[in-house]
Amino acid sequence: MLKFENNNNMYSKITLYEDFGMQGSILQEVCDKVIELDNSIRFVGFANNAGRIIAHKYRKGLDPLLRSNESELSFIDSALRMRTRRDMEPKLGRAIYSITLYEKVKRATISFDNEDYPILMISIDNSNKRSDHESLILDRILPLVSHHFTRT
Repeated sequence: MLKFENNNNMYSKITLYEDFGMQGSILQEVCDKVIELDNSIRFVGFANNAGRIIAHKYRKGLDPLLRSNESELSFIDSALRMRTRRDMEPKLGRAIYSITLYEKVKRATISFDNEDYPILMISIDNSNKRSDHESLILDRILPLVSHHFTRT
């Protein structure tokens, strides 16, 4: 089922795959809560391990930098990168999250320790002011998400 919503200029796409069943609505709830944690958060989205977008939310009034198909390609790339990081886990430990600093945004990718769970991607404003993305992720986002998933 594919559903589009427009609430006060905020677009959300919810894709409920059979593999996720009712979990799809939970993922959307998590997106809704994470986007409200901090004004610097531009985008929150979940994708399955193949990179298919399951649920996402944009900040109200935001003009996305990527089109829908570009976002999906970005998720596929991130899912592959997170999977390749597992090769080093025996020596380095599990990856908690990964962040990439682009000229226009910071993008964090969080994977979970269950193969069936999706990855979480978050885009954060990259303003001239230095922001504490580590604190935002570790102290605010991960505790909120941990209520729904077993974390890495």
